[in-house]
Amino acid sequence: MSSFKLGVEVVGAHDLVAKDGEGSSNPFVELHFDDQRFRTTSKENDLNPVWNESFYFNISDPNNLIKLPLEAYVYSHNKANNTKTCLGKLRLTGTSFVPYSDAVVMHYPLEKRTIFSHAKGELGLKVFLTDDPSIKLSNPLPAMESFLDTDVGSGYAQTPNFPSSLPKEKTDKRHTFHHLPNANHSQQKQNFTPMPPQQQMNYGVHEMKSEPQAAKVVHMFSGSSSHSQPSDFALKETSPFLGGGRIIGGRVIRGDRPTSTYDLVEQMRYLFVRVVKARDLPSKDLTGSLDPYVEVKVGNYKGITKHYERNQNPEWNQVFAFARETMQSTVLEVVLKDKDLVKDDFVGIKGEKKKGELMLAVWYGTQADETFPDAWHSDAFAPGDSTSIASAYIRSKVYHSPRLWYVRVNVIEAQDLVPSDKNRFPDVYVKTKTVQPRNLNPIWNEEFMFVTSEPFEDHLIFSVEDRVGSNKDETMGKAVVPLNSVEKRADDRVVRTRWYNLEKSLSDAMDGDRAKKDKFHSRLHVCVCLDGGYHVLDESTQYSTDLRPTAKQLWKSSVGVLELGILNADRLQPMKTKDGKGTSDTYCVAKYGHKWVRTRTIVNSLNPKYNEQYTWEVYDPATVLTVGVFDNSQIGDSNGNKDIKIGKVQIRISTLETGRVYTHSYPLLVLHPSGVKKMGELHLAIRFSSTSMLSMMFQYSRPLLPKMHYKRPLSVIQQDMLRYQAVNIVAARLGRAEPPLRREVIEYMSDANAHLWSMRRSKANFLRLTSVFSGLFEVGKWFGEVCKWKNPMTTVLVHFLFVMLVCFPELILSTVFLYMFLIGVWKYRYRPRYPPHMDTSLSCADAVSPDELDEEFESFPASRSSDLVRMRYDRLRSVAGRVRSVVSDIANQGERFQALLSWRDPRATTIFVIFCLAAAIVLYVTPFQVFALIAGFYFMRHPRFRHKIPAAPINFFRRLPARTDSML
Repeated sequence: MSSFKLGVEVVGAHDLVAKDGEGSSNPFVELHFDDQRFRTTSKENDLNPVWNESFYFNISDPNNLIKLPLEAYVYSHNKANNTKTCLGKLRLTGTSFVPYSDAVVMHYPLEKRTIFSHAKGELGLKVFLTDDPSIKLSNPLPAMESFLDTDVGSGYAQTPNFPSSLPKEKTDKRHTFHHLPNANHSQQKQNFTPMPPQQQMNYGVHEMKSEPQAAKVVHMFSGSSSHSQPSDFALKETSPFLGGGRIIGGRVIRGDRPTSTYDLVEQMRYLFVRVVKARDLPSKDLTGSLDPYVEVKVGNYKGITKHYERNQNPEWNQVFAFARETMQSTVLEVVLKDKDLVKDDFVGIKGEKKKGELMLAVWYGTQADETFPDAWHSDAFAPGDSTSIASAYIRSKVYHSPRLWYVRVNVIEAQDLVPSDKNRFPDVYVKTKTVQPRNLNPIWNEEFMFVTSEPFEDHLIFSVEDRVGSNKDETMGKAVVPLNSVEKRADDRVVRTRWYNLEKSLSDAMDGDRAKKDKFHSRLHVCVCLDGGYHVLDESTQYSTDLRPTAKQLWKSSVGVLELGILNADRLQPMKTKDGKGTSDTYCVAKYGHKWVRTRTIVNSLNPKYNEQYTWEVYDPATVLTVGVFDNSQIGDSNGNKDIKIGKVQIRISTLETGRVYTHSYPLLVLHPSGVKKMGELHLAIRFSSTSMLSMMFQYSRPLLPKMHYKRPLSVIQQDMLRYQAVNIVAARLGRAEPPLRREVIEYMSDANAHLWSMRRSKANFLRLTSVFSGLFEVGKWFGEVCKWKNPMTTVLVHFLFVMLVCFPELILSTVFLYMFLIGVWKYRYRPRYPPHMDTSLSCADAVSPDELDEEFESFPASRSSDLVRMRYDRLRSVAGRVRSVVSDIANQGERFQALLSWRDPRATTIFVIFCLAAAIVLYVTPFQVFALIAGFYFMRHPRFRHKIPAAPINFFRRLPARTDSML
């Protein structure tokens, strides 16, 4: 018998269905796992029962754990005839079982047992794995279970009396319930044995970092991948009441409220207090002046302004926002105080007659108020706390990424170099390339690419080096080129080259006046320009949020508007410990295009409500919106730790229907060294509106990237290097804002490490590839069966169809396009209703081995003791990463072909379906021989009639969505 056990703690349920005819139920829970069944006690007349009872199942085969589901049924006991009625059920797969240290109480929605039954409410369970030998297995279900197996929906069965009066225990105690061994007794005592004492949970930052579990526990998760992910990892549609009305099925059902500009969030009422200024204040100290500040207080919430030293006429102009739903008092207190080194002296309170005046403004408003983003918020502070958290780290903020440019540098040659040793010819290079043969007028003609940003405050520095020995270089001269003086271009026109004088030191190179005094100089011939015709890639190409070129004159008009409402987060995992209690201080970051937004930080809450709405202009629907949730580690006693990632959501704009409001609860899934974990749920409201449907449809025929990417394409190595530089520039610029957007946030939102090697991702991409070609394999298998006459009738029909197509070849293409048109129309009713989301099964994250996870989370370069092993290991990971990218690209092409008729992108499918219909008609009336000639001449046309820019069909195909949006 295996030493591993599955522990299930039945905590409670709420909002159950009433089944006794009197508006209540007598609920109890049955647990089924691995041919074992246990039952809780029955709670009389309680629709929100609390059990806190624990059970332990034996695991017969740990290697087969992922195939063993845990089923929980909630029944209502009918005492009149001793029957049970099902109130709902839930099913958990083995992939969701975690060790005890990682287990938390989860509330699962109850599902219908049959199609004719009714269910509602949630059941709270804590499910975990343990190998503690001191824990004994629960007793099996008694014989009375055979009498209670019949549900009300299928008839009644007579049973002995079910125990109706049971001892009540305190809900904060935890017991293991041993079931009655004999069903013939109507009243028996219950035997309770206490559980092993639970370890105190510590939610500190270091404790929350997942570590690989022992091999005896983890090997149970290394089985084959499941084809369906757990239900708690799935996307859930919601129907919240927002500012514009109730959202049902993506449509707004307006109520009696007037329409608000913030119609994608719940309207939150605030009491706003603006402290403007004071004048003619009295003097308090011996110097004849005071250090005034104002304290604004409502109930236990108070905010203070900054203080001014020795100022009797201070101006603050600071706004305080008190959430109306948490206001504990109907009295607003505004107190003017003097900042003293020992204590704060009272100066005056609003309403009392004192010398001096204080200007205030008080009003009720919502988060749509223009002062809301910069205000002090009561929901961002604990009651009674006003100074422990700097408001600079908690308020909301809208950021704009710096405008990035590519710098193209062509180092052509150098002349009249002067070596330090006159008796030898120098080995000259400009940082990268040694020149052969040796001479004083070397020629390189080598090109480099860099990334810079506006305003152009940096300088481009050239350093000509002479390699005088192994690992020893001497500087022969330096030249400095200010980037603000470099020529800009938006196409591939020829840029004028220039000669720059080489100076011995950097200070001399930057001093232009000194350079003019000297008559003789070594010179460097270069060509430098700022390329504005490219889109600077600062994120993963699969999740690009903007595809416009750098030069504004090349920008097209927007095709739509994207609106995002960040509503709330539910059941977040605690990231830290405060006052002995696990909690989190969370904020959300959304990125689309050049615009980043950050919500205010909600402190001490695992269910924060943000209700903030933001808007972006959409220039290309083939882009992705990214929303991330982070724990703020810059407040309190964090000592400047990194902000902790909780999870993120990525939504492709082209998968959204125009005008529909998408309200869903997105599970926040994060891969840890111990496996995939659900860190909570994020509730979002999204709407994509089209400003010009014709322009949007035309966008599908345009190139995905600007023209320069096709006229002078960048290599894969160049793209990776330049992307790394761009992320560093964006992180440095946004990190200087207030509040700062830290580097770890920028890198996580931009998928800066997505190009690194991962065995798990490689397996997932290979499985995606096999899934794409599975249809062709099935067709080949079917055709092989036709050739073998396994089904004579089918073979005869195929022969008849083949003869007909040979005799009438003009029906071939028209039939195919008409068939695809009909498939597209037929699949319209089954089109996806939800945006794509992370799929753990598709990502191979539900059954990944510990060794593969250790490899995926290994630092790059690897931290190995042997230099040789490190070199080989890094080289292998680099090569394998490129192979993974190639496999992913092949899978993308196949999935885009599948997306033609899937209605995942409704506009693309509409275009293709209409094209299929038109093509079917045109090809029907056009002779096939003429079409074949035209097609042959087109594909064999002279190079003079070809263009480097892809054709419209290729551009259309590249814009189709792939399943990369669902990759974890």
